[in-house]
Amino acid sequence: MKDHSLGEFEELVLLMVAALHDEAYGVSILENLEEELDKKLNISAVHVALKRMEDKGFLKSRFGGITEDRGGRRKKYYVVTALGKKVLDAQYELRNSIYRRIPKISFG
Repeated sequence: MKDHSLGEFEELVLLMVAALHDEAYGVSILENLEEELDKKLNISAVHVALKRMEDKGFLKSRFGGITEDRGGRRKKYYVVTALGKKVLDAQYELRNSIYRRIPKISFG
């Protein structure tokens, strides 16, 4: 699955796109990630990750309608593709598999 690899930040962005589903656009992804992570992020980093994952086929995008409150610009919405969901599922299984290998000892 080398061609379908995800970095940690990409994985978080992809997870948030999946969670927001049809309402996922740059700023909504940024704000929700900042809330979950309790830290400030850069919108440019989010856009770069979105572009990279769209190029890999993990996401697809569409433009919303033109609105006056955005100065006539349209929002670009993202949704996870079947391949993107497959990659997320594989990441989930990998992380859980490794987590289950932690010995049942006290870390107290």
